[in-house]
Amino acid sequence: MSVTSEEPRTFSIDELSALTGLPKRTVRYYIQLGLVDRPEGETRSARYGQQHLEQLLAIRRWTQEGLSLERIRERLDNASEPPPERRNRSGTVEVWSHFIVDEGVEVKLDPAQAGLSPEQVRTFFAAVMAAYQHIKQEDPSA
Repeated sequence: MSVTSEEPRTFSIDELSALTGLPKRTVRYYIQLGLVDRPEGETRSARYGQQHLEQLLAIRRWTQEGLSLERIRERLDNASEPPPERRNRSGTVEVWSHFIVDEGVEVKLDPAQAGLSPEQVRTFFAAVMAAYQHIKQEDPSA
């Protein structure tokens, strides 16, 4: 029986780009900004590992959730601790979903802070609406 040592898988920039769905130019830009670790090697011989893939997938997910690159940098810098509260800072832009369930019933949601994808937000609001309608049907005086 032979024992094989598994070497960590590495990727070229083309493979990394295909796996993440990000253009090579964007991958290089994130490296230049320091959001992604530098590869091993230079130019065409540069190799990327699992850590690079995970970093890029996280950045892609966060940008799809609406986080700015500045906010992503803060998350990466403070990966071991929760992101600091940024409410009421001058110049801060926040995108909230404001869902009107019924007269007097509203739900406000910050999808990025909640860590929800657009599909999850839609599912959440559908569940809120279904729960509200169920409760309204139970109370005949409503």
